[in-house]
Amino acid sequence: MIHPQLSVVGAGPGDPELITLKAIKTIASAKVILYDALVNEALLMYASPTTELIFVGKRKGCYAYQQEQINELIVNRALKYGHVVRLKGGDPFIFGRGAEELEYVQPFGIAAHVVPGISSSSAVPAYQGIPLTKRGASESFWVITGTTKTHHISGDIALAAQSTATVVILMGMGKLSEIVQVFSQAGQSETAIAVIANGTRPRRKSGYRVDKNY
Repeated sequence: MIHPQLSVVGAGPGDPELITLKAIKTIASAKVILYDALVNEALLMYASPTTELIFVGKRKGCYAYQQEQINELIVNRALKYGHVVRLKGGDPFIFGRGAEELEYVQPFGIAAHVVPGISSSSAVPAYQGIPLTKRGASESFWVITGTTKTHHISGDIALAAQSTATVVILMGMGKLSEIVQVFSQAGQSETAIAVIANGTRPRRKSGYRVDKNY
């Protein structure tokens, strides 16, 4: 008997060792895995040889599937095969659209749960030796998307620039010049910044302006 089930699983920030034991066990039990572009494919080795693997990744200007198609795939495969794992980079509830997919399957009687992942918002700075909070320097931190679904810069960045918090901006490379301008206009032109890509992978790139140490 088929028991339709969806597991939304956080795959971590890229380093295949930065994944939870629960995530590995969930991957191993999947009948179907739908995985994103930010997922390190080395993690698929934990899947059964009989598991169907479907790449549904999105990159800027390039979509293997639209979100509506992904939602339909999840329901179709869950009803047909049972346990579907939706494998997402980082943590699925931090700009991962995990909540949307969970909500979508509810009317179909599909059991669903989340396996949290290590978010790039904390792991990537840590790999570079950058603390998000430090006594005497930063009492809090903001995590903000650089680009909204309408492809505009997030208005929260201007609010964050007024604070003394450490600001982590994800998906911001395409808006980098605008982000720098926002901070400059807020009187933060001398604030230390780090620009990091592929932060926990061997091909990571990083650059610093001013001293990275707080």
